[in-house]
Order: sequence, then C-alpha cells, then structure tokens
Amino acid sequence: MKKGKKFFSNNAQQITLIILIILISIIVQIRTEGRFLSPSNLYDLFRESAILMMVSVGMMIVMISGGIDLAVGSIMGLSGMLCALTLRDHRSTPIWALFLLAIFIGLISGLLNGLVVAKLRIYPLIGTLGVSDILRGMVYVFSKGVWVGQGEMTKEFMAISTDSVLGINNLVVIAIVITIIGGFFLNYTRTGRYIYAVGNSPESAIISGINPEKIKFIAYIICGVISGLAGLLWICKFGNAQGDSANGFELNVIAATVLGGVSITGGAGKITGVVLGVLLFGILNNILPLIKVSAFWQMGIKGAVIIISIVVNAITRRYAQKRALERRALYGTEAAE
Repeated sequence: MKKGKKFFSNNAQQITLIILIILISIIVQIRTEGRFLSPSNLYDLFRESAILMMVSVGMMIVMISGGIDLAVGSIMGLSGMLCALTLRDHRSTPIWALFLLAIFIGLISGLLNGLVVAKLRIYPLIGTLGVSDILRGMVYVFSKGVWVGQGEMTKEFMAISTDSVLGINNLVVIAIVITIIGGFFLNYTRTGRYIYAVGNSPESAIISGINPEKIKFIAYIICGVISGLAGLLWICKFGNAQGDSANGFELNVIAATVLGGVSITGGAGKITGVVLGVLLFGILNNILPLIKVSAFWQMGIKGAVIIISIVVNAITRRYAQKRALERRALYGTEAAE
C-alpha cells in the first residue's frame, strides 16, 4: 500500500475531525462577523474545554483497556464537595492539602471501580453505574443537602481557575500537562502497551504473561485520580459545590472520547484523536450560544454532529479496510503492508 493511502487509513478519524473543525470554524467565523476566532473567544473556548480534556484522558485509558467508567461525574462531585466542605469549615487549609485530598478521593474511587470491574468481574457498564450511585449518595450524605457557595471559599482557592501561567489559564495548563503525560504513558511505557493488549484481547494478553486484572485496576485508578482532581477544579471554576455538581458529565466525556476515535470495545485509540474530539465538542458548546441557537435545539444539534462524524469515520474506515483486503488478495501481504 502506498504511504499516502496507509497514512489516511491509519488516521481517518483525525482527518475527518480536522476537516469538520475547519469547516465549522469557517462557517461560524463568517456568521459571527469574526467574533468566533477572536482571542477572547478562543481563550474562553479552551478554558471551558479544559476539564473535559482532563477527564477524557482518563476515560480514554479505561476504554482502551476494554472498560468504561460511568462514575467519573460522581467522583468529581464527591471530590469537589469534600474539598469545599473542608475549606468552609477550615479556611486555613493550604491549597496543596486540598489537591492531595482531591487526588486521594479519586484514588479510593478508582480502587472501588477496579474492585467491582476487575476483581468481581461485574460488567463495566453496570458496575461503574452502581459505584456512581454510591458516590453520588455520599455527596448528599456529607453535604446534608446544603450548597457551599463562593463566599464560603477563599480568594486564593478561587484564583486557581482564574490565574494564568505565561498568559495561559491554569486550567488549560493542567489539561495540557495531563494530556502530554497520558499520551506518553500510553505510547512509551510498558504498562501503556499492556493496556492496549488487554483491550484487544484479554485471552491473548494472559498467554503473553500480562495480568488483565492488574492492568484494569491501574486504568480505573488513573481515571479516578484525574476525575478527583477535576472535581476540585470544577468547584473553583463554577464557584460553588452542589449535590448534583458534575452530574451527567460522564456522558459528555464518553461522547468526546468516542468522537475522538477511541473504540468502545477497547484496544484502539490515540491521544491526538481525543484532543480533536474534545476540541470539536468544545467548539459546539461555544458556537451554539454565540450564533443564538435556542437552548432547546443545542443538545440535539450536538448529538447530530457527533453521530454524523462517527458515521463518516466508520464509512471511511470500512472503505480503507476493504481496499487493504483487496490489495492483500491481489498482491499478497507485502503489498498490503
């Protein structure tokens, strides 16, 4: 197979997303008379997409291993609420201690998910849904149904989401760091390669000496830790902690991750694809209010764009696979390679 065709078949999802992002950006830029690509709007777009990007990295790792995590929203809600309650009752708590608390809550939640899915071997969709309900119930138990408002948090804490490093918002910086680490982990570490192997075929992984149970534990722990950290940043960003904070956020994360080309059955996915998927999702969230689309239509339009992009990608992949099989049949394995 020629290099150009091989590159296209291997990167069909990313190419489809890039084309879609460019087309949407051009149309909206014209429609909004240049406001969409203005520095201030792009700043808002990246800032609003930062937390989604962080959690999508964790979800990607879990999905590549062959699982799924419906508890990320509840982990964020519990982490955010406990950090907010701690700060409300102990205003002198240092920021670094709150970060450690958020990470610890995420770690314990990830261990619980790993126990249910990997150890007890409960189907991930059902197991993590059950864990989600447990964690969400704990949010209401600890908060006793009371909100923690911005006035009960310190200015230093709230500044986490508004300050910047070299002109780049803190949330965006953290998202970039997590994305880079996630990409390096999956592509350049032994455990990352094991995650792909387990997602492709747990039976083959066992034959190769890989422990699928251990690998899935690691995947859920990573996702839990990132979600716990994201919960802390969520309350910084929105200025309050509620019983339903981040409720349903896992659906946005899964949508962005699948949109980025991560296989729902495991074993396939690239960090670059997830970045593009999150970017497209963020653009949709940004432009629909900008062009004054009714709130009643916004969710439907986002769903339609996601479905169209996934269908186009599926057709493209099917065509590329068909061409590869035809070449393999005509010229042998070497031509297909």
